[in-house]
Amino acid sequence: MPTTSEFHEGDLVFTRSDLFNDDNHVPDAAPGELLVPAGTRGMIVNKGHVEANPEIKIYLVRFEGTDKELGPPLGCLVEELTQEQP
Repeated sequence: MPTTSEFHEGDLVFTRSDLFNDDNHVPDAAPGELLVPAGTRGMIVNKGHVEANPEIKIYLVRFEGTDKELGPPLGCLVEELTQEQP
C-alpha cells in the first residue's frame, strides 16, 4: 500500500516509529511512556486539525494491543503514520 498524506475514517494504518507520551497529552500515561511501538496496526476513527493551525492534520487512531483488541483513540500527526505494512 502506498504512503499517503491523507487518511480517511476506516483506513488501516501503521506507526512509522515508537509513539511516546512526550507532551503529557495522555493523562493516564506517565510522561515519556511508550504508548504505541513502531509498526503497530491501527484504524483511523476520525480526523481533524490543530485549532491554532488548521493546516496541521490530526488523525484519531485506535491501535491494536497485544491482545488484538483496539485500544483507546490516540491523536497522531500524518508523519507518524503510514499505510505500508512493516
